[in-house]
Amino acid sequence: MRAIHIVPSIWTRASGPSYSVPALCRAQVRHGCPTALYVLDGVPEDFPAEVEVHAFPRWPFPQKLGISPPMRRALREAWKRADLAHNHSLWMMPNLYAGDAVEAKIPLVLSPHGTMSDWAWQRSAWRKRLIGRLGQFRVLHRVSLFRATATDELLDIRRRGFRQPVALIPNGIEISAKVNPKGMIPRVVLYAGRIHPKKGLENLLKAWKQAEEEFPEWELRLVGPDNEGYEVRLKTLAEQLRVARVRFMGPRYGAELAAEYQRADLYVLPTFSENFGLTVAEALANGTPAIVTHGAPWQGLEREQCGWWIEVGVGPLVGALREAMRLAPEILAKMGLQGRAWMERDFGWDEIGRRMVKTYEWLLGGGEPPPWVERAA
Repeated sequence: MRAIHIVPSIWTRASGPSYSVPALCRAQVRHGCPTALYVLDGVPEDFPAEVEVHAFPRWPFPQKLGISPPMRRALREAWKRADLAHNHSLWMMPNLYAGDAVEAKIPLVLSPHGTMSDWAWQRSAWRKRLIGRLGQFRVLHRVSLFRATATDELLDIRRRGFRQPVALIPNGIEISAKVNPKGMIPRVVLYAGRIHPKKGLENLLKAWKQAEEEFPEWELRLVGPDNEGYEVRLKTLAEQLRVARVRFMGPRYGAELAAEYQRADLYVLPTFSENFGLTVAEALANGTPAIVTHGAPWQGLEREQCGWWIEVGVGPLVGALREAMRLAPEILAKMGLQGRAWMERDFGWDEIGRRMVKTYEWLLGGGEPPPWVERAA
């Protein structure tokens, strides 16, 4: 069984799919499923060697559409040697090229990666209308199986009217080998990820303004690459609010990012919309408890006693920050270790790869579906 994965790009390393898609491919290879990945732009130097990857240039204008005739031609050849196509995300031309697999009579799997939420569906509406008319809506209706990373995403798929089977398989996470002691001064509240409007960072700055005077030993760190100049807007807001202890750290990757998670006492994701929220899993895997809004599907934080799951908005953020920052360092550290144990149990890449390969086998061979697959609605 040979699987072909298609994702617009893995070059922007702060983007969740740039990590999770190669990691899924690598896990599938370990479970005996030969896998090839087709992308635009290029391949990072640390890309896993065991995964076959093909990268193609895109037209410089309009760049956001990801137009690449060489990629489409290569995929049409690749279908001749493939058993299954797995497309990641929506609303770019590579996601339409994946639909050609159906013409070759190959089942098409789709991982939306958050693109079917209400927030995402309404953003950049002009591009979605254009791509939709070019064929994206047609491709969606021809999908054989959706893969959702959380129950909320499964519900998004159903709310859009799609009745195909859905496999509920989360993203995986690499577990840190050790956890450094917490409670160093200054104590740190960390956000890591893209500096982007959907992440709710303006709400975070407003909440931090209300919390920081009560907790002079704490500072807020924002780690991640700037998206389209949005960081300037946040810095201006911080000046207007007269926030004293906030640091814009820029992007961090690999060991440097892991060090930020390890150094932090508390992680916060104030997002408006997220299909998974990979950075939450990364924080927990590094022993750091988390505050996450209902924009991301992390209700398990409270069940596992490793964080707070709160409403979107400034007020709930202020309340959760104050409650967490009042706790002794050893209590927060214990919560972080409980989160790490949760990640080890349910989110290891080996298990995620096994489930995905079993799902492919069911899709191709039929029979009783795996327990994580919801049949056609």
